[in-house]
Amino acid sequence: MWEIFKKEIRSFLGSFIAYIVMGVFLIITGIFMWLIQGNNVLDLGVASLQVMFNIAPYILIFLVSAITMRSLSEERRLGTIEILTTRPVSDISILMGKYLAAVALIVFTLLPTLFYYYTIHSLADPLQGIDTGGTWGSYLGLILLAASYASIGMFASSLTDNQIVSLIISMVLCFFWYGVLNLLGDIKALDAIGKSLEWFGLDFHYQSISRGVLDTRDIIYFLGFIATFIGGTKLVFESRKW
Repeated sequence: MWEIFKKEIRSFLGSFIAYIVMGVFLIITGIFMWLIQGNNVLDLGVASLQVMFNIAPYILIFLVSAITMRSLSEERRLGTIEILTTRPVSDISILMGKYLAAVALIVFTLLPTLFYYYTIHSLADPLQGIDTGGTWGSYLGLILLAASYASIGMFASSLTDNQIVSLIISMVLCFFWYGVLNLLGDIKALDAIGKSLEWFGLDFHYQSISRGVLDTRDIIYFLGFIATFIGGTKLVFESRKW
């Protein structure tokens, strides 16, 4: 698994995709954090990274899908998947190596945003300061959310040998699980089941963790969500043997 992990990391960093992804994420979040009038940190006058944590989930839908779209589809298109599976490594090790590499790149992308935290902490009123607990909770929630997106992206990549199709499928599924299920809870016609459907959405548990209070139910939800899509990816990946 670790050989696959290292191979994927080298592949990511050896292409422009990784640097484009990191650059786009930091530029967009930076614009919203500091430049958008009326909605930036300075105009709001609040020592918080909430602006970034509100917009980041939507940016990551595209960026994580772009990272994972080639994970398996490229192997199938080039015909190298047969070579890969002849190595003395199990299918789940191959998938987990690729998955963990994608998650590692996402975490690496988030690291420069700690500069935002340092800047706001330095500018904040010493008597009030920044909500450290809520901030670290939001970071944990964002990592778990991105990891969930990555599991969806892996699943989408296993369905086709076309990277663009994989990207579109991944984005649609990510948006459904993050945005659509959350919106269903606000529809009066679905009042009887809307809140129940909202619970199954990623946004519900992301917002819960972002409050800075760790609830094991949220952690179990994210881990179960990731395991479900990795399991689905494994089933599709093994279907080549049928």
